[in-house]
Amino acid sequence: MLGSVANRQLLEPRSLRDALRMLDAEGPLVPMAGCTDLYVALNFGTLPGTRFLNLWGLDELRRIAVRDGVLSIGALCTYTGIIRSRIVQTRVPMLVAAAREVGGVQIQNRGTIGGNVANASPAGDTLPVLAAADATVVVRSATGERRVPFAEFYTGYRTSVLAANELIVSVEIPRIRGRQWFCKVGTRAAQAISKVVMAAVDGARGPGGDAPRIAVGSVAPTVVRLPSTEAALASGASIDDAHRVLLDEIAPIDDVRSTAEYRRRVAANLLASFWSGHGRR
Repeated sequence: MLGSVANRQLLEPRSLRDALRMLDAEGPLVPMAGCTDLYVALNFGTLPGTRFLNLWGLDELRRIAVRDGVLSIGALCTYTGIIRSRIVQTRVPMLVAAAREVGGVQIQNRGTIGGNVANASPAGDTLPVLAAADATVVVRSATGERRVPFAEFYTGYRTSVLAANELIVSVEIPRIRGRQWFCKVGTRAAQAISKVVMAAVDGARGPGGDAPRIAVGSVAPTVVRLPSTEAALASGASIDDAHRVLLDEIAPIDDVRSTAEYRRRVAANLLASFWSGHGRR
């Protein structure tokens, strides 16, 4: 059944402070911005909330800046804004690559990085990038702010540590050493939900270099880092040995988009492409 807009309420905050006050005093409220996922749920009648908080007008959440060597991207930055940002292009090219893979131009103009994080889908295109980048999610309530390491943000399928009275205000990405890599595999080259999506950093190979960082989406209830696979590659294991380790770290399922076996094979192939230096983006 298509969702009805009858008996629904929309609140329009004038500032972030106003939005946080509304969440605290007038909740529960469903935050909304680009609405690229929310409208789908509304159309299918699966959206439980009836009262919404419209964040789209809060330009203070669209800032991209570097502070003390850390890149800060506001939660309302759209994929188009990320693609066009010279700072992001220079510091996190794998995030630009991921943003280019999100839907078509219309979705890129409306969808936001904060919405992608909050939606908590294991197939979210930017999420493996944030995981591999050791990003931090900055959340704020009317009473304070906290920084959550991205690896600790999700608690299960489409669930996170975000409280009902909190908003994601930005993501922070430290300077990344080493070659960055991103690849998404879907039914089509564009406008398709990922069957497998991987982001990785090779860790500046050589003496004193960091261990590689590898994250994968659509192969578990949440986006996952692969610490055992990373350690195997850092120790000089063969790619065949690393494949076997990877298969123990992921838990893909059969669903309408793909099969578990296909996802296993693709994840292993992507790992080989990344580590050999081919297919870089």
